[in-house]
Amino acid sequence: MKKLLFICSQNKLRSPTAEAVFAEYEGLETDSAGLDHHAEVPVSTEAIEWADIIFVMEQSHKRKLTKNFQPFLKGKKVICLDILDEFAYMEPALIEILEKKVLPLLGTY
Repeated sequence: MKKLLFICSQNKLRSPTAEAVFAEYEGLETDSAGLDHHAEVPVSTEAIEWADIIFVMEQSHKRKLTKNFQPFLKGKKVICLDILDEFAYMEPALIEILEKKVLPLLGTY
């Protein structure tokens, strides 16, 4: 079982979409969080420690995650998907981009 953590800014659109989409795949456990102070679900050290792979939506998220959680990222794979904040929750175009970018990185799909 691979554990995937998806992170964006507010945890309202991109990362919850990714969490919902990949939760449907067998062999994957998913979670999502946001890096902003007012995120729906803020990133926690527990979520980082739980995850096998951490996906961030933008380079700025990777920098902020590294700055705020450096000690907990040791040995973690952090991948930037380069998906801008221009999609609605569960928007078909967002789902298509997520599947196109994430599935090849998992190696089993």
